[in-house]
Amino acid sequence: MNATKNSPFSPNYAVPPGSVLEEWLEERSMSQTELAERMDRPIKTINEIIKGKTSITQETALQLAAVTGIEASFWTNADRIFQERAAQLAEEERLASWSDWAKRFPFAEMVKLAWLPPIPQPVGRVRALLRFFAVASPDGWRTRYDQVQVAYRQSPAFKSDPAHLGAWLRQGELQAEQLPCEPYAEAPFRAALAEIRSLTHANPCTACDTMTAKCRAAGVAVVFIPELSKTRVSGATRWLSPTKALLQLSLRHKRDDHLWFTFFHESAHILLHGKKEVFVEFNGKDSAKEHEANRWAADFLIPPADWRGFLACGAVKSPDILCFARQLGIAPGIVVGRLQREKIIPYTASNALTRRLCLVPDAPSEPVAK
Repeated sequence: MNATKNSPFSPNYAVPPGSVLEEWLEERSMSQTELAERMDRPIKTINEIIKGKTSITQETALQLAAVTGIEASFWTNADRIFQERAAQLAEEERLASWSDWAKRFPFAEMVKLAWLPPIPQPVGRVRALLRFFAVASPDGWRTRYDQVQVAYRQSPAFKSDPAHLGAWLRQGELQAEQLPCEPYAEAPFRAALAEIRSLTHANPCTACDTMTAKCRAAGVAVVFIPELSKTRVSGATRWLSPTKALLQLSLRHKRDDHLWFTFFHESAHILLHGKKEVFVEFNGKDSAKEHEANRWAADFLIPPADWRGFLACGAVKSPDILCFARQLGIAPGIVVGRLQREKIIPYTASNALTRRLCLVPDAPSEPVAK
């Protein structure tokens, strides 16, 4: 392959310094046995140097310099370059063997979201994915992400793809690492949740800015990460350290009622459940702790007594919903969402009271109303 301005020559082989030594011997019609005798080294050592099977030590380089007249630095530098190139070739071969693993990931989507740089070569993609996940091999990835400790709400109608989900979770980690947080404390977090509940009727961008700031002050990093095509997940909660929790949201359903219910559901996991527990529901069946988180979120947003009183009136039209939401100081979409989930009204009813949301392309951590 010839070098070009855009593609510098990079041979797919490594030349050992022994090849230079072999030429030197041929020019002088000197045998390897004679060279070994002159250097007072075993013939096996000379043969392995020529074949690139052994490294040239400082001592050997000095002996070669004495016999050949070629500086010792040449031999050590040539050997260093050879060893580095040989290691690179071995790594490229190893990476190439992992190309099927890399195909599991939505590389194009991750590039579009600026999670990864655009790389056409398979080996380059493998290398970029390993760096993204901060692992040395697919086995390291499987250990870290196939068994990741995560509590998340997932649509029971779909299953998440582990590779897509792992990428989504990793991006949440990377974004959360950039957010300084106070050490987690339960009392400040509960106080923050009470304040955030009262902001659900405000502009989503303003409310979410306040939400993330208050949660950080209580030791919880809240990040918004757009979902990938096969994540099919609304939120996730895990502990990055004993004093820092990560609450990750995808804004999957793009409605304010889903946003707030998911946020408070994930908050319930932080408050109620252990820091090392796993809440993964790949089979679409809710665990007891998922039900517990659902109930906590529903009751926190709408106290049970208020909910029973509202339903007892028998009026669930849009004006009634709006009035009830104002009395509670919450977004009307939250009431609509609960009525729909509990099948009291159809999913087509009162949707005008909900807000459609999206993530700003240039600032995906900021949901805004459409």
